[in-house]
Amino acid sequence: MYFKMLKLRLLNAIAPTYFFTATVVTFALHFYFFLPTIFARPDAGFGTATLLHTVVFLYLMLNALGNYVMTIRYPAESATDHIVPVCSPDCPDRVDAHYLFNGRHFCKLCKKVILKRDHHCFFTGNCIGNKNMRYFIMFCIYTSCTCLYSLVLGVAYLTVEYSISFENPLTFLTLLPLSTGYFFLGAIPGQQFFLILMLYVWLGIGLTCAGFCCQQVLLVARGQTWCQVWKGQLVEAHSSWRANLSDVFGRRWLLGFFLPVQTVETPQDDNKKGS
Repeated sequence: MYFKMLKLRLLNAIAPTYFFTATVVTFALHFYFFLPTIFARPDAGFGTATLLHTVVFLYLMLNALGNYVMTIRYPAESATDHIVPVCSPDCPDRVDAHYLFNGRHFCKLCKKVILKRDHHCFFTGNCIGNKNMRYFIMFCIYTSCTCLYSLVLGVAYLTVEYSISFENPLTFLTLLPLSTGYFFLGAIPGQQFFLILMLYVWLGIGLTCAGFCCQQVLLVARGQTWCQVWKGQLVEAHSSWRANLSDVFGRRWLLGFFLPVQTVETPQDDNKKGS
């Protein structure tokens, strides 16, 4: 039990570092490699295409970072429960959290009582619940869009700079293993190998975040949490899917879709709601 908890605490510290490192690397590649090479101009100026891609990339990245901050700024913790209550009789004694009465969980990593807990996100370092679910979903959406957009520009850069053709669908499947072998044989430079590696990093993060987003939206629409699914609980829907989505995204959901702003009320406590 102790070593499992130690692994989770290490992951809770390493995951945010990985996220910020990937963000800085992505930002640097866009402005120092992709845009100057793909949209190069003889007069060394900024054309319409360069400006358009810059605006799109900054918009996606700033929304991803903004919702990341909002997920941390509005935690799902209880404002009144500062002492760990007694666990319910059916407490599964999981490694990371205990189930409490009235739909609350005590997260051993956050060391706080969480309202309507869905899961603990290691990339943000806190628990995801009803209060910050909307920001987490938008964070997944914009992170996925940023990564997939970077993937497209990365492919274009490799085509222009290194004359790698992606017309054959099998090229992307064989690019990483072949490039790894060529790199260790000294046939390709380290910069090219690093860029190829980043393509697969963006693809993996983009597809993972897209999957998380779809899963969370479905759970929210059904009025469920991942904790309930993990325990095999089937919750009878007391509200329509529209009401469930409105409860998480708020009435100003359209504004929140385009800007990382607060669109839902954050009540001090919500003990009346079940997990």
